[in-house]
Amino acid sequence: MCSAIVTLNPILNYPSRTNLFKPKLPNSQPRLNLWAQPTYRMASPSSFLGGFNRIRASDNVNASGDDCGNGICTLLEYMGKNGVNVSDELAVLFSHLEYACKRISALVASPLNHNIGKSFSVSGGSSERDKAKPLDIVANDIVLSSLKNSGKVAVMASEEDDAPVWLADDGPFVVVLDPLDGSRNIDASIPTGTIFGIYNRLVELDHLPVEEKATLNSLQSGNKLVASAYVLYSSATILCTSFGSGTHAFTLDHSTGDFVLTHPNIKIPPRGQIYSVNDARYFDWPEGLRRYIDTIRQGKGLHPKKYSARYICSLVADFHRTLLYGGIAMNPRNHLRLVYEANPLSFLAEQAGGRGSDGKSRILSLQPVKLHQRLPLFLGSPDDIEELESYGDVQQKVNPGYEV
Repeated sequence: MCSAIVTLNPILNYPSRTNLFKPKLPNSQPRLNLWAQPTYRMASPSSFLGGFNRIRASDNVNASGDDCGNGICTLLEYMGKNGVNVSDELAVLFSHLEYACKRISALVASPLNHNIGKSFSVSGGSSERDKAKPLDIVANDIVLSSLKNSGKVAVMASEEDDAPVWLADDGPFVVVLDPLDGSRNIDASIPTGTIFGIYNRLVELDHLPVEEKATLNSLQSGNKLVASAYVLYSSATILCTSFGSGTHAFTLDHSTGDFVLTHPNIKIPPRGQIYSVNDARYFDWPEGLRRYIDTIRQGKGLHPKKYSARYICSLVADFHRTLLYGGIAMNPRNHLRLVYEANPLSFLAEQAGGRGSDGKSRILSLQPVKLHQRLPLFLGSPDDIEELESYGDVQQKVNPGYEV
């Protein structure tokens, strides 16, 4: 019987790959190295997809993602000259973020991740941050390392840091992120995700002290986003992104390490039939929100059919389902973060024809005043959001926080 030897890397706090089999097996295919640093070369499609025609450099892949023919269109190819109008610097940054998310995907799926918490302790969160779990810290370090290696990022602002981190004076971009959303669900194998948004560095602030310009760069309003994305770690690993010309989702092909375009030009239905919210907080809700939920559950709203409830308690997972099927995903409490959760996801929702709201105002029009600023969040189909807002009082003010 073969045994597994596990070692922990003291630098990254990340388990090394586990070799469960002997190095050479008869009739075996070479193992894919998902951990290789980005090389910016267009990867080949997987062998089991060989029946399809690969997208060639001369093929036309337009910004809507509709013209990939019967071929395989990877994320790097999509960002190429025949895809969306993405600068070379942004493509380099995205390739490093892609690499980081592959590592996080393997981390959360590993049977060894429960050992990570034994290797180091995690201090409690600040008054503005939730207490981090060990995997939050490891995921944050993975992304930080990739952003440093890219050489394209001036500032990284993360949920896991009290303040933004200044990385490079000449970095053209600012990255805001939640490195591992829903990490409290990992022990139950419930889907988790990574959320990030990308801004241009504000060069007019370069003369300011480092701490001040790092903060101000991170507090840009959502309508200045250059790109945003979430990565869903579930039965498949899906990277859903927008560069300002539609929302497109790419699924990780584990046989090649490529993110392959599987959901081009996503359009959220104008109205859905699903609402996503923690019903256990019903009696803490304001009257307007209770009336809205009661009305749509009974099929007495503007849509004549009764709505169904679907709630995972993982923001990325609930939003991903809403993006594909329509409806509304919400947290009416003053709980989710404007800078690195609400803004990036609202950008994706709007690029797919949906809306992001705090119950009263458009999310992307709000001006952040601090990094970990909280607010209620309502994401989904435009008709559903409009109907919700018509009830007026939908923001929960009573018992805004609780321990899980």
